[in-house]
Amino acid sequence: MTPIQSPRQLGSALRAARNQLRLTQPQLALAAGVGVRFIVELEAGKPTVRLENVLRVIDALGGEIQLSGLPSVATDDQRKSDEHGA
Repeated sequence: MTPIQSPRQLGSALRAARNQLRLTQPQLALAAGVGVRFIVELEAGKPTVRLENVLRVIDALGGEIQLSGLPSVATDDQRKSDEHGA
């Protein structure tokens, strides 16, 4: 897992993942449903990008976000399972 503590670190990590998958910025933009300019700004570490689009890019790269160091909370899926006795 790569610790991310700044927009620039996130951009660098996503650029590295894109390069490892041998995707161009336009290919990733198409896969994530965002514009090429968004990918350029995200990889440059622009601090004001939309979180929704960041999550789409991470998903298109096959990744996920995991938070550490925070108190655990039940997800919506876990709450629904508890309600149904599963």
